[in-house]
Amino acid sequence: MNLLLIILVIIASVMGSLMAFPQARRIVRTRRIEGVSAVWIGVSIALNSWWLVYGIFASVWAVVPVSVISVGLYSTIAVAFLLSGGKSGLPGILLGLFGLGLVPLPFLLVGGWELAGIAVGLCYGLQLLPAVIEVFRSVKLAGVSGATWVLAALESAIWLVYGMAAGDAGLALAGVSGVVMSAVILVRLAVTGHRPFAVVAVDRRLASAR
Repeated sequence: MNLLLIILVIIASVMGSLMAFPQARRIVRTRRIEGVSAVWIGVSIALNSWWLVYGIFASVWAVVPVSVISVGLYSTIAVAFLLSGGKSGLPGILLGLFGLGLVPLPFLLVGGWELAGIAVGLCYGLQLLPAVIEVFRSVKLAGVSGATWVLAALESAIWLVYGMAAGDAGLALAGVSGVVMSAVILVRLAVTGHRPFAVVAVDRRLASAR
């Protein structure tokens, strides 16, 4: 069982390290940011920083490498986002970073790192929620990388299994939130791809008329 958990950690760590890479590459290469949430970028930097500190203080070393790499990748996304879309995205990034990103702080002050870990796990859904909202409110999704959300769903599923097996409520809750939120975004992409809903509807009407 311990060997299986170690293997799961290795797989999840590799996938977690790579998760943000397709999104960073897409924005850097295309300079397109449609459908990408600035708030999601900021809160992702903050919560991965929380996971890093939690992993060190709670001796959950499995999350430390993932967190270090993820902070770097999301920071890269933030810079590319601002370079592509201008300073208009800065308030959203700061809101995610210093607004939503500080939600676990009261839990840490009240209950220490054990309660903070559970709070960070619950906040994983909060981290992904801005991305879900932006995907559904955006007309175009040219900036969204589907590969990032496939990796997010798979990584979350693995952390869910690991968290349940290891008795770590924080990781288990993070896994559940990640699977649900990633699946919602992937369904949106599967329905329309990177095209607007209106274009897809017209295409379907034309296809049915033939």
